[in-house]
Amino acid sequence: MTMEQTWRWYGPGDPVTLSDIRQTGATGIVTALHEIPAGEVWPQEAIEARQRLIERGDSVAPAAPTGLRWSVVESVPVHEEIYTNGKECPLHLRNYQQTLRNLAACGIDTVCYNFMPVVDWTRTHLRHRVEDGSEALRFDAVSLAAFDIFLLKRPGAETSWSPPRVARARTCFNRMSEAEKADLQQSILAGLPGSRGRYDLAGFQAALDTYAHVDEKTFRRNLARFLAAVVPTAEEVGVRLAIHPDDPPCPLFGLPRIVSTEADLHELTSVVDSPANGITLCVGSLGARANNDLPGLVERLGHRINFIHLRSVKREGEGSFHEANHLEGDVDMAAVVRALLLEQRRRKAAGRMDTRMPWRPDHGHRMLDDLQKESNPGYTAIGRLRGMAEMRGLEMGIERSLPGD
Repeated sequence: MTMEQTWRWYGPGDPVTLSDIRQTGATGIVTALHEIPAGEVWPQEAIEARQRLIERGDSVAPAAPTGLRWSVVESVPVHEEIYTNGKECPLHLRNYQQTLRNLAACGIDTVCYNFMPVVDWTRTHLRHRVEDGSEALRFDAVSLAAFDIFLLKRPGAETSWSPPRVARARTCFNRMSEAEKADLQQSILAGLPGSRGRYDLAGFQAALDTYAHVDEKTFRRNLARFLAAVVPTAEEVGVRLAIHPDDPPCPLFGLPRIVSTEADLHELTSVVDSPANGITLCVGSLGARANNDLPGLVERLGHRINFIHLRSVKREGEGSFHEANHLEGDVDMAAVVRALLLEQRRRKAAGRMDTRMPWRPDHGHRMLDDLQKESNPGYTAIGRLRGMAEMRGLEMGIERSLPGD
């Protein structure tokens, strides 16, 4: 029995079409109703319409099954009012609960979400050329500090970095051309799906200002409040929630980041002790920290893994990294996949219903023909197809080598 192979799709406007995805061998689609603003209820009719598109809509007439299914929602976004426990928080919690009910009514049972305020996953370079000529996503901590201190000019930014980092950031910034500064700003503020065009510098600072009085302790309390409200609803309707780790797993712009380590994951899963309160094992996000033992984490928290992102990173020191090919970099991907397959066997032996364990290739290099095409950063067709093929082969080889096969 293999894990379910899925593919992230950004909807009808995604340059990688459903017809393309059918050729990858994936059977599950990971997507969301991105057109619905955060905090609003996803109507059941809209969910059903997107399901029809995925399952039948890209076939020639007469419509015929595509062999695809909407397997995982990524993501139902958490509204900022929930992050800050604002006055509209109760309304947004009720809306989130209703969206879960509507998804369950359509047979969609896995929902990925994150608890990262203001910024989602963040990179400083979206087209970092690597040795083989392909392009990778990169996070450079010095460049981020340069942006924070000298471009954004966030109040207190300089004191939030170490003096050596400030000195390196100043040198880095002084060497940048105006085009390089503009590219850095674009990469951080507008380079990612879902956030493109969302902020200028003033708007970004205004968003950060709303968290001036939200420290880490308060933010953990707000996450606990969210879980207490939505996990019982998810359990009632048969939905498995899967929180995504911080990416990168470190503080950014003075914002609290509370889903970065195994200890963080243990804490949040214990707040509401339910199988519905689970995690997304993002190997790349967690792997950016050398002190995260990923195979051990699967052994200890595997029963709470409801969704899986497989990708690797090459750590560059002092918090910097770039995204490596899926079988390269600093992640022991073979050990991670072996631990996941053993967890799947434990679930099957225990009679659990959630044995399919959906995973997707996460991100991918811009390579070959995709170097000449526009695509969502990290979500090219060929780079992810390479990753899926490598992961599929690795999974098959490990599964056949396990005792009993």
